[in-house]
Amino acid sequence: MVRWIYHMFLEGISPTAIATILTTATVPSPAGGDQWWPKTVMSILTNEKYYGAARLQKTYTVDFLTKTMKVNEGEVPQYYVECSHPAIIEPSEWEAVQVEVARRKKLGRRHDCFTPFSGKVICGDCGGVYGSKIWHSNSKYRRVIWQCNRKFKNETTCTTPHVDEEILKERFLQAVSEFMADPEERIEGLRSVQRTMSCTDFIDADIEEKESELELLSGMIRNCVMMNASASLTEQEYQAQYTELSQRYESTKAGYEALLDRRKQMEATAIVFSGILFRLAELPQIPMEFNETLWYTLVDHVTVHNDERIVFTFTDGTEITEML
Repeated sequence: MVRWIYHMFLEGISPTAIATILTTATVPSPAGGDQWWPKTVMSILTNEKYYGAARLQKTYTVDFLTKTMKVNEGEVPQYYVECSHPAIIEPSEWEAVQVEVARRKKLGRRHDCFTPFSGKVICGDCGGVYGSKIWHSNSKYRRVIWQCNRKFKNETTCTTPHVDEEILKERFLQAVSEFMADPEERIEGLRSVQRTMSCTDFIDADIEEKESELELLSGMIRNCVMMNASASLTEQEYQAQYTELSQRYESTKAGYEALLDRRKQMEATAIVFSGILFRLAELPQIPMEFNETLWYTLVDHVTVHNDERIVFTFTDGTEITEML
């Protein structure tokens, strides 16, 4: 179940949608109940224990007599233990999920509805997300349409059109057909990107260099402190040297952490592209009907413009324009 949750999230499915899927499938929740909640899914997606690590002292006892517990917000030390127990999720996949969690949070879009279009259809005028509306809900003319959530909330009304959900599905199929016009070339291009992102040797070399530099600077700072303790330096000389070394250390540390983040992003991207290749390999022909899994896997977002252009931005950065 944990692996399934991670796979669904990396395919683009939101925590709320995952919770609904698990509830519908009558999968017992961690507490043994029938109902899954988005917070429960997020706790599974961000819990380091699933890849074999443990963070100790997330909470601590405030009062040993009353046994009062409090979330540790820096009051006491925390300890991170790698390989503390057998992993369920590969570390690279866990990191990919953390990168995707951060990416969705940074987008600032609502991404919590069950429908696959939630959070992915963007207004070309204001940059806001499209939301669903039901027209003629109690008649045979019932339709689901999507329009900018800010359309009538700004001082200037957005001029982007609403989009019928069925039309959106049809245009997606057309875009996929163009995206896969030359399947072999497309798949080879995706494989090339996946191979490039999987090769982190050059970053690993830079990381090792930064680690050596940090170790050297740490030694120099310790030496500076010892010389000050032994009165080998004047207070002015000590402050000048210590300040310079500390600034160099912090600058080097920032570069080191940036390299670590870059490696995580590359590994996460490689996993995402592996998922795309897997889905495309399962695709014997261009689908004639809307496929939610394919939508989640291939589409990053769709932008609707006021001239009735719909621009599909695929996960690999490819943009394909269709008309309403």
